[in-house]
Amino acid sequence: MAISFPNLVPRTQLQDSFQSEKWFSLPYSLQKSQVNMARTLTIARVMSKTNESLSSLIPELEKEGKEADEQAQDQRKISDCWREIHGEDDWVGMLDPIDPILRAELIRYGDMAQACYDAFDFDCFSKYCGSCRFTRHKFFQGLGMVDHGYELSRYLYVTSNINLPNFFKKSRWPKVWSKNANWIGYISVSNDELTERLGRRDITIAWRGTVTRLEWIADLMDFLRPVSSDKIPCPDPTVKVESGFLDLYTDKDEACRFCKYSAREQILTEVKRLIEKYPNEELSITLTGHSLGAAFAILSAYDIVETGLNVMADSRAVPVSVFSFSGPRVGNVSFKERLELLGVKVLRVVNVHDMVPKSPGLFFNENMPSALMKLAEGLPWSYSHVGVELALDHQNSPFLKQTVDPSCAHNLEAHLHLLDGYHGKGHRFVLATGRDIALVNKACDFLKDHYLVPPFWRQHENKGMVRNHDGRWVQPERPKHEDHPEGMHHHLRQLGLTSDG
Repeated sequence: MAISFPNLVPRTQLQDSFQSEKWFSLPYSLQKSQVNMARTLTIARVMSKTNESLSSLIPELEKEGKEADEQAQDQRKISDCWREIHGEDDWVGMLDPIDPILRAELIRYGDMAQACYDAFDFDCFSKYCGSCRFTRHKFFQGLGMVDHGYELSRYLYVTSNINLPNFFKKSRWPKVWSKNANWIGYISVSNDELTERLGRRDITIAWRGTVTRLEWIADLMDFLRPVSSDKIPCPDPTVKVESGFLDLYTDKDEACRFCKYSAREQILTEVKRLIEKYPNEELSITLTGHSLGAAFAILSAYDIVETGLNVMADSRAVPVSVFSFSGPRVGNVSFKERLELLGVKVLRVVNVHDMVPKSPGLFFNENMPSALMKLAEGLPWSYSHVGVELALDHQNSPFLKQTVDPSCAHNLEAHLHLLDGYHGKGHRFVLATGRDIALVNKACDFLKDHYLVPPFWRQHENKGMVRNHDGRWVQPERPKHEDHPEGMHHHLRQLGLTSDG
């Protein structure tokens, strides 16, 4: 028997609304059976408001669905399953359909990688080009992430005197903050409140990648090189990674106060210090990065475990996991096998239309027959992806243009949008957390025009210019950045990386 409700919109109008793109943005529970009886009663109650269209109900219904999703997640706390989320069982059964807690954690770590872009000064007209726009103590505050739950431990720097020119940014000013350094990321640690919720204290290393320019792929024409050639203590000389990655990770410039120590030395000493700081706590080490930063996240995760840095004084091994986004291949098959043997867990989030994860190793890679790969193993251009892949497809999102622009397919915010709507292969694209779709257009032109979100909208206010006391527009001075914390030499000697006093 049909049941009617007063003040409801006509059935045909409601069906049309269900088929619109806005309907796809509703939580999945609101879409089942095109709104079950309970949802119909909710719509009836809300629609009793005079002259209110269904489109205006979307935020209210989305909020209701989000709260229901959060209640469902609360029944299974992350503190009870964090080891599974970080790959203890290689994410078996968690990707299709995707586990809602895993999705939320992937987006959370993706935001930490995105912070590297949002904080980086890309403006070549700025005397601080190549640096972070915020001091360490105001990093999360400056990005509006004060409630993110992490305390920034230290910044990471690399020298630009290597063969990856398209990755670095330099100022046009004659007098700059540093001639040879670029800010590359940061190390942070969860505060007490977040630690309690996570069920362990989390040390996170976030690496910067590129934003829209993809020319750096052309730099990946160098050959594979043994990791042991750069004093990473690998017992197998057949374990090799792309030489440019090794250069960036291990090179230093002793004449530069920021690059006096290599990125490798900066990371290993800080991780050692933090592990010693919390000797009686449950710990995890999580690395994240996008694009080229994803490659360095994998390389540095491998180094931490190969060096034995994750083994605590009481012989407990701290789990080391990587959540990477749109990363290239890093090394050869032997590198992949060594990484697996050491227990480093890697989950790679990729867009199937993105060209970056397909390189280097366009011809000799993990997709070839194993017998052929064995024959090609000795070649300097034979690469293999590591870990587990979560493949997304931007063509499944009703919010995005069907563009062929490679920078859109590579964009990190677009990946986080796709994660939010992904429920599994063959499932409808439904935003699970209500993540703002406007974020997609922060640094690209990917959203459909009728959403009226301008492309490339994220700008530093007045491009950093301010009025001085004379009324002239000038670039303000910024506080000096810290270079390296005290105790670097002490930890380097403990790690056997130097004998200096």
